[in-house]
Amino acid sequence: MRDESDFATVEAPASPEIADLVRRLLVELGEDPERAGLADTPDRAARAFQFFTHGTHVDPFEVVGRAIFEEDYNEMVVVRDIELYSLCEHHLLPFFGKCHIAYLPQGRIVGVSKLARLADVYARRLQVQERLTTQIAEAIETILQPKGVAVQIEARHLCMMMRGVEKQNSLVVTDCLLGRFRSDPRTRGEFFSVIGK
Repeated sequence: MRDESDFATVEAPASPEIADLVRRLLVELGEDPERAGLADTPDRAARAFQFFTHGTHVDPFEVVGRAIFEEDYNEMVVVRDIELYSLCEHHLLPFFGKCHIAYLPQGRIVGVSKLARLADVYARRLQVQERLTTQIAEAIETILQPKGVAVQIEARHLCMMMRGVEKQNSLVVTDCLLGRFRSDPRTRGEFFSVIGK
């Protein structure tokens, strides 16, 4: 298992198997993988896909580690506008946008950077936005056992912008509301107000 510092900074050597697959893909697309512009592409693409999906090999609970603190704070904690990049599992094309996370502590808080790291762990996998939203919220609920968790993701999907319906201005918005965010309209309204919705 990689540690937290590996998650954000270390780029693994190119997998020869993935590089070979990329080389074969280039040939199938009618390209010459030996021409100057493509000669290093298989290795570069292999490293890129390994980075795009390295969250698969990271335990989200290890990312949080010891950054959970006993604290008698019971107001909403919100981290908004967390940049998010992922790969659509249907076309292997990126989707990207912002993630907003809130929770209502119940005697325990977490270092706020860990919320962004949790979002990254789940985003750096082959994903669908709906599952990504739920995974982030459920992980926070499991780790902190708060009174409630809210996660909203707003993202643009290249699989919808570059191909298919080719709608460049479309924005996909998904929510996962747990605990008081689901049951209490005032709490839910406060979250949406803080994130500007």
